[in-house]
Amino acid sequence: MTATQLIGDTERVKWHDKALWAVRSKRDTASAGIPEWEELRELAAQIKQHTLSKLPDYLQQFEEQAAKMGAVVHWASNAEEHNVIVHRILEENKVRYVVKSKSMLTEECGLNPYLEKRNIEITDTDLGERIVQLAEEPPSHIVLPAIHMKKEDIGELFHTHLGTPKGLNDAKQLTEAARQDLRKKFLQADAGITGVNFAIAETGGLVVCTNEGNADLGTALPPIHIACMGMEKLLPRAKDLSVFLRLLARSATGQPITTYSSHFHGPRTNNQLHIVIVDNGRYRLFESKEFSRALSCIRCGACMNTCPVYRRTGGHSYHATIPGPIGSILSPNQDGEAYASLPYRSSLCGSCTDVCPVKINLHEQLLLWRREMVKRRRGPGNVGVVVKLVAWGMKSEKLFAFGGYVARTIMRLTPSFILNSGLHPWGKQRDLPEIPKESFRKMYQKRNKQ
Repeated sequence: MTATQLIGDTERVKWHDKALWAVRSKRDTASAGIPEWEELRELAAQIKQHTLSKLPDYLQQFEEQAAKMGAVVHWASNAEEHNVIVHRILEENKVRYVVKSKSMLTEECGLNPYLEKRNIEITDTDLGERIVQLAEEPPSHIVLPAIHMKKEDIGELFHTHLGTPKGLNDAKQLTEAARQDLRKKFLQADAGITGVNFAIAETGGLVVCTNEGNADLGTALPPIHIACMGMEKLLPRAKDLSVFLRLLARSATGQPITTYSSHFHGPRTNNQLHIVIVDNGRYRLFESKEFSRALSCIRCGACMNTCPVYRRTGGHSYHATIPGPIGSILSPNQDGEAYASLPYRSSLCGSCTDVCPVKINLHEQLLLWRREMVKRRRGPGNVGVVVKLVAWGMKSEKLFAFGGYVARTIMRLTPSFILNSGLHPWGKQRDLPEIPKESFRKMYQKRNKQ
């Protein structure tokens, strides 16, 4: 569902906004139950910053330890290399059916369509991911991929693809229908693909966090497990993990911990474990003094749940793989031209920074990206020219007052149906407040005279 479609449905916008805010409220309740919550956030931020300061060393240590336990570690510099490596592993083992648990990295790399074009059937096994896969849509949220869809929408989708009764919208029955269909896919699969929530340099182990157990089933039944991880997923020591497990689920869904936190240390007997470590622009962020903190993200989605923009426009609004404030920072790094406008799709209210479990300065980085886009001349419209004109006008008290008077007069005389029509793109889904007859300066002067 596009942003235009979502915003065009007033009731759905209200419902979507309420749904994400409910998750944000659960996060607040869960965090309030931990007296040392702020200390945990600070500790997590420090651990991540320390890891990033020695990232090459920890990556090497992780590879050595993982290899000792029998895993095969592959390195991919970009999305294409990642897809080629995964496909090569599958081809070498004559795999034709694959099950995959949630992985935003594979979405980022476009793995599903890549494999499908090469006659490999790949099935997403997370319920939300399966829903959007059947709908032929990307996830609209990092943690809640189908949050933009109502149960009635899913009922129609399942009727078309899974043969459920038309009009069925009972959540329990729809979930059971998906479960039965997915069970056949698990039994048929020759390989299982997962993402990686955390990788431990000290041990070479992987941790995958889910609420449905699909990652466990997808790696326990097939003989081949392929784990796809961004190079920033590392933690130095096993004991660091407890800090992040306490933060992740509470920030994401308000749970004390994810239902399943599965640890993988090497392959099972006579089986294979392949770990594909991906750069795809991450090292460029790592080298950046201004934006490197974005690599601390643990993909909880809390910033989107609280964002007044994305709560009302949805995760599909700006076509970024990772939606929300963090996506507006990561995406321009990957493609500065395609995502040049993303840093401007923010109110800069700072709520995203307030809820981030690893204390990324999200709103400040969005502002820095705006500055960067102006330097590159890739911002929306002639924003640099406009800013210079405004700065010039604000240097003079008289010019500032005159400009305000002219703007108020023009806007008051312009009929509202023009201001809020399709002729004015900003006004398509927004109603301007009533324009005041006089400036704040004049009102303040009058009040002081009383």
